[in-house]
Amino acid sequence: METKLTVREQVVDHAITLMMLRGYNGFSYRDLSELVGVKTSSIHYYFPSKDDLVLEAVSQYSDEVMHALQAVDPALPANEKLAMYTRLFGKTLGDGNQICLCGMLAADIETLPETVRQAVQAFFRANESWLAKVLEQGVKEGTLVAKGKPESAARTLFAALQGSVLASRLFHTKARLEDVEATWKTVS
Repeated sequence: METKLTVREQVVDHAITLMMLRGYNGFSYRDLSELVGVKTSSIHYYFPSKDDLVLEAVSQYSDEVMHALQAVDPALPANEKLAMYTRLFGKTLGDGNQICLCGMLAADIETLPETVRQAVQAFFRANESWLAKVLEQGVKEGTLVAKGKPESAARTLFAALQGSVLASRLFHTKARLEDVEATWKTVS
């Protein structure tokens, strides 16, 4: 049974997609009203300001990503966890024209309100923390290679993955993501 999304849910979903394609400054309530089929005043009812909407979008996006990470079986070897994480980034690309919401917003950081900036930073930190645990596990198992402290390696890996999504979008290929993942795996 298919559940129809509420106007509020549609607005947030479309806002996420538009920001993944165009960034914070690349969409308006008018764009959303056309996509959802409501007046802009209806959008303002749910989200009085664009900042309110963007904060909700980041929150929803972050929750979905964190839920996906929590669903990863802790008993898996680290190299399999990293492969799942890389596929998660690949899903973000969709048909190759969008990037991670928080990665896109990080590029717009100077125009973001402080609440959104903090939410984007929290997203980065949560991903880096998860990756640090995976890298630490992988080094112990001998399935992944990481130099230095796991936290530093995780920041580097996350930055590489974010950059690979940009390059994948630019060149219309997911091979850039696979290149990053392969760099961290040990030779079997």
